Amino acid sequence: MKKYSVGVDLGGTKILIGLVDKQSGNVLCHVKKKTKKQKGSENILKKLTEGIEELFEESKVNFDEISSIGVGAAGQIDRENGIIIGAPNLDCFDLDIKKFLSDRFNLPVFVGNDVEIAAIGEMKFGAGKGCDDFVCVFVGTGVGSSIVKDGKIIYGATGTAGEIGHIIVDLNGRQCACGAHGCLEAYASRSAIETRIEGALKKGRLSCIKDYLEPGKAITSSMIQKSIEREDELVIQCVTEASEYLSGGIASIINFINPKLIILGGGLIEAVDYFYQKTIKKARAKSLPVPASKIEFKKAALGDYSGVIGAAFLEERIL
Repeated sequence: MKKYSVGVDLGGTKILIGLVDKQSGNVLCHVKKKTKKQKGSENILKKLTEGIEELFEESKVNFDEISSIGVGAAGQIDRENGIIIGAPNLDCFDLDIKKFLSDRFNLPVFVGNDVEIAAIGEMKFGAGKGCDDFVCVFVGTGVGSSIVKDGKIIYGATGTAGEIGHIIVDLNGRQCACGAHGCLEAYASRSAIETRIEGALKKGRLSCIKDYLEPGKAITSSMIQKSIEREDELVIQCVTEASEYLSGGIASIINFINPKLIILGGGLIEAVDYFYQKTIKKARAKSLPVPASKIEFKKAALGDYSGVIGAAFLEERIL
């Protein structure tokens, strides 16, 4: 059996590419590329190519020992054909990523959703190990989730199950990147918090987050955390509002699916413990009493590598 696989976590802010030891799940080497400012199919494919080539060069692993490339993308996926149907946060639509990468690197390529791969990683080596009934919710540029039942991911009739970020929380609310109005993602993601903070700053609100901002740079999760540590009123207000919405979405999952465990991950959850703690406390309070009394919450244990590790094992799920 070939020892290694390449895992790619393709998100709205960055592409993380890793060489994964398939026996241990360890990431032996990784390359990171930013996607925040340069999106669209052409840019994404260029950055992917550069990143994978850099990974091979840095790792110096024998190419013959690599079994596959697995890609998890933030969007709706045609898994059978390896096509990104729609990824609004990447500005990619109908992108045949499987054909492009397999032609370029002469390796089998498998494609899934970004939170799906995170769920696979957490199930094999992280917070979901030993549990066959859980839901992963990841909060970053967007909000996504994946449902695991009896140790298998639930894909739904069209392969798009788990789009918690696009449940409607306000019928006539804010516009989402997907084009709809009132989606949870438009209220509870890091991007949503960033938009709220930037809007308040333009109106003259004071905030210490200005101390960390640079021209042309986005507000990051670490900036949000530093501002909370300094008890910044504006940032705490915006983060608290986002947690109210996210907790409502999670309470809906608890009531509707009744999982044993909910794993929360992503950049915002990992960096901002205030957001995580507020969200799980409110989610339990908003859920029906019986499922609320049994639900368990955990943070993703693999951090940034959840998706990379999971993507490396996509071939086992799809073959």
